[in-house]
Amino acid sequence: MLIGELAERTGTTTRALRYYEAQGLLESGRTSAGYRVYGPGAVTRVRNIRDLLASGFTVEDVKSFVAYLDDDLPEVFTYSPTCADGYGVGAQRVAELEERIASLTRLRGILVRRMPWLAAPADAEGGADTDAEGGADTVDSAGESAA
Repeated sequence: MLIGELAERTGTTTRALRYYEAQGLLESGRTSAGYRVYGPGAVTRVRNIRDLLASGFTVEDVKSFVAYLDDDLPEVFTYSPTCADGYGVGAQRVAELEERIASLTRLRGILVRRMPWLAAPADAEGGADTDAEGGADTVDSAGESAA
């Protein structure tokens, strides 16, 4: 199938397909006229790439899963020692996301303290951004908690 058909069947763009190919995630042949042509397995591969990207993995992360991209990916991955590399990538991604969430939560707290009218009702009732004793955290100008 040509690149336009693959894009349509997978809900992506031809630009994204070219990018996946440039990153080594997707392979194509060429017609005599030089157009990219993909085999039927490309649909599954592209859907898996997009699924992993939508799950929070980066393109670099997806490269760790390249051996598994041609089969339907499970909804939930079960643990297997043979897949340790992929699990390591997943653990690293979760740690990075948790770090970003914590950073964004700190920034949100700073903004809401400076502009209290932006607080959600739970914030106004003391339901968010409180320390273990139930008091509000204090944050310095660098965003560090002083509690």
